[in-house]
Amino acid sequence: MRRVYPFQSFQSRGYIKGTDYRDHKLPRKLPEDNELHSRSWGNYVIPTAVLAIAGAGLLIHYNDEKRAIPKGSHQQTNSDGSKVNRPAIGGPFKLFDMEKNLVTESNLRGNWTLMYFGYTSSPDVGPEEVKKMAEVIQILESEHNFKITPVFVTIDPQRDSPAQLKAYLGEFDSRIIGLTGPIAAVRQMAQEYRVYFKKVDEEGQDYLVECSHNMYLLDPNMEILRCFGVEYDALQLSNAIMMEVKKASK
Repeated sequence: MRRVYPFQSFQSRGYIKGTDYRDHKLPRKLPEDNELHSRSWGNYVIPTAVLAIAGAGLLIHYNDEKRAIPKGSHQQTNSDGSKVNRPAIGGPFKLFDMEKNLVTESNLRGNWTLMYFGYTSSPDVGPEEVKKMAEVIQILESEHNFKITPVFVTIDPQRDSPAQLKAYLGEFDSRIIGLTGPIAAVRQMAQEYRVYFKKVDEEGQDYLVECSHNMYLLDPNMEILRCFGVEYDALQLSNAIMMEVKKASK
């Protein structure tokens, strides 16, 4: 029987703030010499100030998004003894699963892992990505006889308790492991995995979270082999995972 994924039960409200503008007519006045002199300086000073402010804004935006970009690299030794440079991404973590059990990277070691960072209140992209994850593990098992551990790490631990994760992920596939924890621990893991996220449209306890929506494929050594964006559908993602598995087994 085909499973239907209910998305409507997990929705989040966005807020749009508007501002009214009104034109005011001012009496025309012929400029005096002093005014012309002031305006001539204003023609240079004001655009320069605007450019400076815009440049500062771009710098802040750039620094904010740098968290999504892998930094550095480390060497990994292949089975044939050759060295391969990989981005320095990933690392140790301590979070809790949906049964409130402590989970670290050691618990996932030894199995192939498909990891996604999201949050249960996501109104659109999030549910589609979790649905895709559920379809991928089904395709891998039924068509390739390959088992992978699906992991959902929340980036909104303030609202995503273990019980909330269990209820949400159970609507897609009960095999998906949900992880949450203290804000500092979640933020640290997100930084280790170069996951970009920030709150937007915040209005009290209601807000959205802007994030990178990437899925990571980790080998049994907890090394990240591939990062997949939202442009992959379930079949394409399944095929790409099997390609990486076959390459790693050579």
